[in-house]
Amino acid sequence: MPDSIRRLLPLLGHSGGNRDAMTCLYRCGNACDHPAPNESANSYLGDVVSAEMTRRGVMRAGAAGGLVLGLGGALAAAGPATAAPVTHPTGHGHTPKPGKAGALTFEPVKPNTLDAVTIPAGYRSSVVIRWGDPVVAGAPAFDLHNQSAHRQSLQFGFNNDFVGVLPLPGRHDRALLVVNHEYTNEELMFPGFTSLDALTVGQLETAIAAHGLSVVEIERVGHTGEWKPVTGHRLRYNRRFTALATEFHLTGPAAGSAALRTAADPRGRTVIGTLNNCSGGVTPWGTVLSGEENFNQYFVGGDAVSDAEKVRLGRYGITTTARYPSGSRKWDRAQERFDLAKHPNEANRFGWVVEVDPFDPDSTPRKHTALGRLKHEGANVIVAKNGHVVAYLGDDERFEYLYKFVSEKKFLPGGSHLARKHNLTLLESGTLYVAKITGDSPAAEIDGTGQLPSDGRFDGTGQWIKLVSGNKSFVPGMTAADVLTFTRQAGDAVGATKMDRPEDVQPSLRTGKIYAAMTNNTNRGVGSYAPVDEANPRKANKHGHIFEITEDCGDHTGTSFTWQLPIVCGDPAAADTYFGGYDKTAVSPISCPDNVAFDSAGNLWISTDGAPSTLKTNDGLFAVPVEGREKGHLKQFLSVPIGAETCGPFITGDDKSVFVAVQHPGEITGATVDNPASVWPDGGYAKPAVVVTWRPDGGPVGS
Repeated sequence: MPDSIRRLLPLLGHSGGNRDAMTCLYRCGNACDHPAPNESANSYLGDVVSAEMTRRGVMRAGAAGGLVLGLGGALAAAGPATAAPVTHPTGHGHTPKPGKAGALTFEPVKPNTLDAVTIPAGYRSSVVIRWGDPVVAGAPAFDLHNQSAHRQSLQFGFNNDFVGVLPLPGRHDRALLVVNHEYTNEELMFPGFTSLDALTVGQLETAIAAHGLSVVEIERVGHTGEWKPVTGHRLRYNRRFTALATEFHLTGPAAGSAALRTAADPRGRTVIGTLNNCSGGVTPWGTVLSGEENFNQYFVGGDAVSDAEKVRLGRYGITTTARYPSGSRKWDRAQERFDLAKHPNEANRFGWVVEVDPFDPDSTPRKHTALGRLKHEGANVIVAKNGHVVAYLGDDERFEYLYKFVSEKKFLPGGSHLARKHNLTLLESGTLYVAKITGDSPAAEIDGTGQLPSDGRFDGTGQWIKLVSGNKSFVPGMTAADVLTFTRQAGDAVGATKMDRPEDVQPSLRTGKIYAAMTNNTNRGVGSYAPVDEANPRKANKHGHIFEITEDCGDHTGTSFTWQLPIVCGDPAAADTYFGGYDKTAVSPISCPDNVAFDSAGNLWISTDGAPSTLKTNDGLFAVPVEGREKGHLKQFLSVPIGAETCGPFITGDDKSVFVAVQHPGEITGATVDNPASVWPDGGYAKPAVVVTWRPDGGPVGS
């Protein structure tokens, strides 16, 4: 047995909910160890509606569907086998049976704790790109013992999350891979690591440079569903955006406002870097949206700001009672701007939706203030029937809210230069709403056990409450710039409904329905925290659920909707789980839904983050029909290595390839790069990486 395998740490227990303590530290700054920032006394779902509203309307997706890879033609035989460990523990070795279009015929992967990407029999998988691989032309080969900020700024960053694949015009075999880099695990990066305090300034700068995004040109391997980076000296599109040095322009009503001005940027319009980029989305005009999430953990000195500033900072989870939060990275040693005692407005310049144009390597990325400042999981766009663009947004923290943005201008279809120039401005002005949700069952029937109410499902109605439109605020006592910069307080003021960690929110282009992942909330109904309600029906919710929205009359620009919970996650054998009414003995266990995506047949794909040890499984990717006779028949498609999270599922438009980001493999308390808990994908030590899975027989994935 190789020494690298023999030294693997055991799989340790989780803390702070379902996550390992190392994840809690680096992902969200130990958020579970602090009170939830939302202390508002907003109303809950106690109202009863006499009758369920009818689900109405199916919308046309319009031009948006043309964004994904619509690549036809028969595929050839299998490409080369993966270099990373891949297993097929389904118990059978047959190729999936062919089924009708959209049917999920693969045999589910069984729960496991293997240090490998595990896929169904009849599939293949390979690593597309990993931490440290060259991105920009001239980038040096990765050297674990010779890292620097300059080198990392040319290489693929750490902890990849969102994955977007955008086809190059006129090419069926070339595309641009756009990936977020959410955060860093310094223990798993630097040999000889002893503590965060012991890191050198050079190491801190390297970690800062490992945050951000990468754009990488990729090519299809033959006629298969496998993809790999394009190599050579002319890499026109390849690019790194970092937290260290990349300039971002602020757009929208809050740009230039007092709360966004600093000594380094007295105009309040140019920000250095992007932080904690989590999920995202691909727009109908060919750009990528990226959500800045847990930015709070990077700042120090919150105890030295004014009392008014402490209230605003505290609402976003920034520590205001001590100079250094627990586990602080102390980035102020590398860049003074992270010290709020000296630069109190710097934190206000993060928490936005970022838009990057991968097709224009000379473009400046933008932060859109019109979409509000939250802990954005991501943003996903659909074109409404009247031509306006609608973006759906989740604020990923316990008891936070769901939002949507409706553009002031209309989308211009077509690929002309003028149309694209116009569409690039769509997210700079519009109307921002927050959701207020009501259940239709008597409050006594929602008792926190997860028992279905008498009508047989968790459902109800909702309203989109207007917060701001252009430069006009609809929140008393707050200007438009205030609403957009301190959006959480605006949601508090209008009585928005507290949800169980609303993460990725994705429209189905087939039905127009909206699906949001509610990851979990172990504080729900506990002590003085918000009680259960029909949209969040389980006390101490550790497994999460899926929330489905149907806009009234199929109008995505409207202000009313109906909703239901098609999936309540957990062990199917448990009484408090629900899978759309499907036979629970035939579904896979699932916990902590995080990102969601769709294939061309309208099946919902769900990646997970934080599967608890009680399920005895690593995180994975799951697929489930949301319509028809098979509705609720959820099956696990793959699992990721020990300590990893499954992120950013992306299914190409021809259904030949499924991409996922394998984030933080080996993120287990006590692990280091010298003493790893995982050695995926190359042996020796763990590396975050993007993986693609395909069928060597040329069939569509899943079917």
